[in-house]
Amino acid sequence: MRETKIKIWIFSQQPLFRAGIRESFARISDMEIAGEAGLTEKLSLTLEVMPPDVAIVDIDASPESGLTLAHRIKQVTPSTGVIVLSSSSSDDHLFLAIKSQASAYLSKNISSQELSDTIRSIADGAHPINESLSNRPKIAQHVLHQFQELSQKREVESLISPLTSREMEVINYMAQGFANKQIALKLDISEQTIKNHVTSILSKLDANARTEAVVKAIKQGLISMEPD
Repeated sequence: MRETKIKIWIFSQQPLFRAGIRESFARISDMEIAGEAGLTEKLSLTLEVMPPDVAIVDIDASPESGLTLAHRIKQVTPSTGVIVLSSSSSDDHLFLAIKSQASAYLSKNISSQELSDTIRSIADGAHPINESLSNRPKIAQHVLHQFQELSQKREVESLISPLTSREMEVINYMAQGFANKQIALKLDISEQTIKNHVTSILSKLDANARTEAVVKAIKQGLISMEPD
């Protein structure tokens, strides 16, 4: 059993939809709605200071704005799992959801039980969106093609090495041997936020330890060991 509730943020242009989600989750003991906003509103500073476990992004009103927001959430709070919700099932939107690093792309036709089960799995580190690729080979081929194209470029693109500017700062301090507490003092943010960034860096670089992440970052040209 979880020691703390799963914290959820809701993003939608439809207040009635947000109210419906709030009402559904009010009866679920292991989850709580930590905040909500429209798609075009500026991200709250609360989101970075106290990142939610899961963010639900409704893209029906404006798919472009919604998918852009999903990507921004992952940049601001990499530890947050993002669920993209849509009434339609578009291959283009699924691809863009994958590119934005969303953890799931779901139809609004799902039940509240299915949504809550998905939220729990994402909070535990799962990425259900990957299952979509096995059922949609054209999308899988599109994603593979994007990786192949980007891997040929010298510059680091977000799809193959999606380290945010903040994560770049963190891994540079990691390369210098700084501990989380020391990095937190350097960047003037909480130690927990640093831990979240480190976890995200390890995941993105497919590394099991800090040293391995630093080595991979050096090999990929993300950082160097040369003094400033």
